[in-house]
Amino acid sequence: MKFGVVTFPGSNCDHDMIYVLETILEQEVVNLWHKDHDLQGCDFIILPGGFSYGDYLRSGAIARFSPIMDEVIKFAENGGYVMGICNGFQILCEAGLVPGTLLHNDHEKFVCKNVYLKVETTDSLITSDCSKNQVMKIPIAHAEGRYYIGEEELKKLNENDQVLFRYCDENGSTNESANPNGSLENIAGVCNINRNVFGMMPHPERAADEELGNIDGRVIFESILSRIKVKL
Repeated sequence: MKFGVVTFPGSNCDHDMIYVLETILEQEVVNLWHKDHDLQGCDFIILPGGFSYGDYLRSGAIARFSPIMDEVIKFAENGGYVMGICNGFQILCEAGLVPGTLLHNDHEKFVCKNVYLKVETTDSLITSDCSKNQVMKIPIAHAEGRYYIGEEELKKLNENDQVLFRYCDENGSTNESANPNGSLENIAGVCNINRNVFGMMPHPERAADEELGNIDGRVIFESILSRIKVKL
């Protein structure tokens, strides 16, 4: 399988992602530059974490207009798989590829720590190898991770089973104390209505290498590979 990882000015998790995909999962990876106009035949596009364009306007707002995003949007609209993590999630929201927006954390501070996620649905490419309500420990590192969406849109999001992950405690309880940024209904990841575009704030690529003492995030990448192999 051929993955494309996009680098924007300010990306800092692109090489982490490339390492996991290329070295640990032994997949073909292309590093795409933000000014590129060609996705080079990739099967799956990933927008990694970081601080694209320094977050000078609003996280993801400038990167959304990078030349590569015209191609990513067309790719997604034609059914291609796209995943955004942290800053990549912000870019997907700004581009309208997933619903909602990411606001400043409710405590107005940058937060970097391990958190727990509960899998809300297994009916998505990136959660297909998970079990419903499975709890995973995944790192976060962000200042604008508070997920928000309007009331009517939230209702549709839940009705359509588009919430992928919620922040929870180690026992799977989605309570207020387990919410690290004030996200609405503890939402940590969503997909689009067509279930081919995925956004999440936590960093699964930082929990995929045994050398780091945590491989909870690896199941997300393994889900992608196993599901696509089944389709092929």
